[in-house]
Amino acid sequence: MRRELPIAITFVSGILFLLDYFVKIPYLSEYVVGHFLDWAIVVAAFALLLGAANLLRIHVQRIVKGKKEWWNSLILLVAMFVMAIVPIIWTQQNAVYEYLFKHFFEHLNGTMFSLLAFYIASAAYRAFRIRTKEATVLLIAAVVVMLGATPIGAAIWKGFPQYSDWLQTVFTTAGMRGIMIGASLGAMVTALRIIFGIDRSYFGGQ
Repeated sequence: MRRELPIAITFVSGILFLLDYFVKIPYLSEYVVGHFLDWAIVVAAFALLLGAANLLRIHVQRIVKGKKEWWNSLILLVAMFVMAIVPIIWTQQNAVYEYLFKHFFEHLNGTMFSLLAFYIASAAYRAFRIRTKEATVLLIAAVVVMLGATPIGAAIWKGFPQYSDWLQTVFTTAGMRGIMIGASLGAMVTALRIIFGIDRSYFGGQ
């Protein structure tokens, strides 16, 4: 029962959601699937609490054992508790939470995306090294798109914005459609494998 019950629940839930998506049955959509969605919200809330508890356990151990850069774990835990407790205390006038969100969280988001931009630039440098004909075409297209998206590109040549839009509208859209079709097919296959009990990775390797 330890293995069969989760598989049965997954199968029944998946079939009901598929029926609700393709065949609109009033009772099924209003009551059965609605209750399943309510249960999913509760399960997701407990999963969030479990993740927070696991995060707390790992970083408390790092602090207690004095591992390398343990102060980063301390900062993480303090920030987590502050952002979780402040909205509970100040529920009506939440100026403190808004201050923390705008002056700390948003700036940290900006920092993270700035670091991500450097990683993207590094990856682009490695990808755009001209070794093959395909890399040459990729480099030329990237330069045209970047120059077309900046004022300096239009100042150099008025055709850059036009060709940049053409590349993004025609080639980028076609590529994105192919990627989305492939991702959708992969998601469908994965969902069917989970529904019919073929893929049992949610057992945690048991």
